[in-house]
Amino acid sequence: MCLAVPGRVLSMHERDGTLMSIVDFGGVRKDVCLQYTPDVAVGDYVVVHVGFAIQRLDEESALRTLAEFEHLGVLNEEFGDSFANAAEQAGVRNPATEQAGEEPEVSS
Repeated sequence: MCLAVPGRVLSMHERDGTLMSIVDFGGVRKDVCLQYTPDVAVGDYVVVHVGFAIQRLDEESALRTLAEFEHLGVLNEEFGDSFANAAEQAGVRNPATEQAGEEPEVSS
């Protein structure tokens, strides 16, 4: 699933002529492009989709949405360990955590 997730702009910088930022999504920090929202400032909340901030959002709405996403497990799905999430959904152990020499367990 790919959602638009609210986050708080922590810093802004230019990279190769593109306005970029570090955005905090409830403890997870990601590099985000601000080209579509050039009027955003540090401390503002933005809605981010596939690495691009697509609109500014008020703090109350952002925090309420983040809390609901966390409650539903969506933040882990979006920002968690992709291999672990895929293994869990498939009903198998995560091969990245398997001990050397063990065969991964497959359930049918």
